[in-house]
Amino acid sequence: MTGPDQLPLPLPVRPALGREDYFVSRSNGLAVALMDDWRNWPNRKLVLVGPHGAGKTHLAHVWAAETGAVIVPAKGLETADIPALANGPLCVEDVPAIAGDRPAEEALFHLHNLTLAQGQPLMVTAQTPPALWPLVIPDLKSRMEGTQTATLPNPDDTLLSAVLAKLLADRQCVPAPDVIPYLVRHMPRSFAMARELVSALDAHAMTRPKGITRALAREVLSRLEPPPPNLPE
Repeated sequence: MTGPDQLPLPLPVRPALGREDYFVSRSNGLAVALMDDWRNWPNRKLVLVGPHGAGKTHLAHVWAAETGAVIVPAKGLETADIPALANGPLCVEDVPAIAGDRPAEEALFHLHNLTLAQGQPLMVTAQTPPALWPLVIPDLKSRMEGTQTATLPNPDDTLLSAVLAKLLADRQCVPAPDVIPYLVRHMPRSFAMARELVSALDAHAMTRPKGITRALAREVLSRLEPPPPNLPE
């Protein structure tokens, strides 16, 4: 209950990162299949590419659960224990974040070579393909550009519906049955917008006795993105 002297308390966001929580559709099926075929990756390595919110970290955790891999951010590698990291399957997240940072690039180059020399699989993640990474070490750049790439594109209707449902569930939100179909029909088709919408819906729903309704979805969507003419009720 929420009275005049009570403030709604935001519940913690707990992302579900298991395989059963990752929805596979036509748009992401190839990338998931390539990840699952990790024993046959050319040179035992893969670059997982996708826009912000596409599920790269989720898939990295799925892969780590299956292989025993360690997941590390690219930033900070220059102070990491490289030989220890190279002892098993490894995922390095957001490699472009260290582009131009020569000590970090050198650490990744050493880690890349040592991991593969020990016969361990290596996954790296990024929002853009390796050819667009402004790496300054030529040998590292060539090795990244020569790595097989799996791409997570923007979602189709089926995947976008599943993403919205998962993001709402992570926030322990239960929308009215017509909310997700309405959003899928009218929202910009991107993972980033899905996250922004769910965050806004969660925030606004705390002060609404009816929770997340289609009317609230329409209101939030119109605030985040200029609505098309005659956005339906």
